[in-house]
Amino acid sequence: MTELDGTWSDESDWAAVADEFGEDGDGGNAPQPVLAVVGRPNVGKSTLVNRILGRREAVVQDIPGVTRDRVAYDALWSGRRFTVLDTGGWEPGLEGLPGAIAAQAEYAMTHADAVVVVVDATVGATSTDEAVAKVLRRSKKPVILVANKVDDERLLADTAALWSLGLGEPFPVSALHGRNSGDLLDAILAALPETPKENFGPTGGPRRVALVGKPNVGKSSLLNRLTGENRAVVDSVAGTTVDPVDSLVELDGQVWRFVDTAGLRKRVNFASGTEYYASLRTKAAIESAEVAIVLLDAAEPIAEQDLRVLSMVVDSGRACVLAFNKWDLVDEERRHQLDKELDRGLVRVPWAERVNVSALTGRSVRKLAPALRTALDSWDKRVSTGQLNSWLSDLVAATPPPVRGGKQPKILFATQAQTRPPTIVLFTSGFLEAGYRRFVERKFREEFGFVGSPVRISVRVREKKPRK
Repeated sequence: MTELDGTWSDESDWAAVADEFGEDGDGGNAPQPVLAVVGRPNVGKSTLVNRILGRREAVVQDIPGVTRDRVAYDALWSGRRFTVLDTGGWEPGLEGLPGAIAAQAEYAMTHADAVVVVVDATVGATSTDEAVAKVLRRSKKPVILVANKVDDERLLADTAALWSLGLGEPFPVSALHGRNSGDLLDAILAALPETPKENFGPTGGPRRVALVGKPNVGKSSLLNRLTGENRAVVDSVAGTTVDPVDSLVELDGQVWRFVDTAGLRKRVNFASGTEYYASLRTKAAIESAEVAIVLLDAAEPIAEQDLRVLSMVVDSGRACVLAFNKWDLVDEERRHQLDKELDRGLVRVPWAERVNVSALTGRSVRKLAPALRTALDSWDKRVSTGQLNSWLSDLVAATPPPVRGGKQPKILFATQAQTRPPTIVLFTSGFLEAGYRRFVERKFREEFGFVGSPVRISVRVREKKPRK
């Protein structure tokens, strides 16, 4: 990857380049108590989660069934941090996709340190609310009953009927308008323990891996295969995953933090409704990850959607591994066809490692760990300035930059200003053609490796000093 980055006026400027390009450190998070937000579909759970977080994180739309997996978010109130689990609508006795969504909610209720039960105050307690209450009364967990959609004083009297659920005093709130949200947060802190019973998130070391790809390519199935449990809701209907779902996975003796994301159908600017917000979450998940596994369907031709996902990963500067799923369905003829497609379609990522896997059978999924380590080692790799300039002087002597405007630009020196991704800054006396910058990148990879990581070539052209 190459880019033109402006001008410089003095050769000593290169020392300040590293500060300008700065690197992001990896910070660990201490274990936090976990709060699960549960209730039947379309009572406003995700809206309440956004109100608790103080920001719009959970995907919200005025139709039931938008949230499907259990999704963890970090929250802060009165100086205390805790994790909020948003869940899908819980209804007993369902099968198929609704049943899988309910199973995720039940898991969250079982393993959280405290539970918020959301009831629609405009409807009152339903048989589903009573079933949820019955399960929670047996669990002996701290439970906070929230009567949502109390947008004005007229509905306050109706909330008293919710005492019948046996979960204590109902908190009348309006998640949409923020009514009584501060009092609710104080009650949540009082119910949560100082230390969590279990750990839903990372405790500070796991490398962050984003699972991305077009819809129905098998991302959630691969995550479930890696975790050994039904961590993500899986269905044959494309677009089952809406929110990013993260899990700690032990793979090849190392713990990783995997994030399953929504499949991208359209460009973010052209998506609408749930798909728009899901696209934003997927983009944010890629940017917060360190390496992305781009999952492609080996049994189908490489589509424009696959290339769009790849472009998003490359543009974000993240390390990348290509995983070809459903390899158990690929015959000899399809393999020959796939080789031709790869030569044509993956010209932007010839440096990415490829792994052929099957989420259904478990074929070669363990090979993902070595590929991830190789990509991350390249992403973190640094070449010394002396070594870089020695190599570059030999390269330029053998193949000088093309003449432009009657003058041949000179590359005066170079430095690796940044890792994550590796960024090489070339200080020159004139403009370098894009083709030559790609040539430098290719030769740089041949010399120093950097398998699995993008490399950015940035050019700084020296300004001409004005005559006195």
